[in-house]
Amino acid sequence: MQYASYNLWANQLITGCINNLSDDQINKEFKSSFPTIFSTLGHLWDAESIWWQRIKLSDNVEWPFKTFSGSVLELGNNLLEQSKKWKEWVESASEKTLEHEFLYRNSKRDRFKQPVHEMLMHLFNHQTYHRGQLVTLLRGVESEKVPNTDLIAFLRKK
Repeated sequence: MQYASYNLWANQLITGCINNLSDDQINKEFKSSFPTIFSTLGHLWDAESIWWQRIKLSDNVEWPFKTFSGSVLELGNNLLEQSKKWKEWVESASEKTLEHEFLYRNSKRDRFKQPVHEMLMHLFNHQTYHRGQLVTLLRGVESEKVPNTDLIAFLRKK
């Protein structure tokens, strides 16, 4: 599933761009799903971490960004580390693993049973959605170079 590789690549581009911003740019508030670039990036990390914990059958899923107090560079590095874990895990997963239906609870504690491959598609699509918001926020803070994180751009580089 090359979507995991794409997710890592796109996260590398977006975090690289964000690392060049000032604190004022990173924390400028907008009307969006998450009000700042920093909080949107934190949500990306939370999402990847939460699904990781679920697929690893953790009983108590933690939201790492809720207690995070580091820099934007550290935040981006945490996201990239999690994205690398997903890429490596997906690359080593068998077809049987990807078809396996696993049980998990959402943030409201409702139980669901779903094939792993469907969860992965949701996760990586979710990340794409919020990276799109980051692109808009980057334009809103007049970032000099906004990266093209479209899937087709990734596929053309292969």
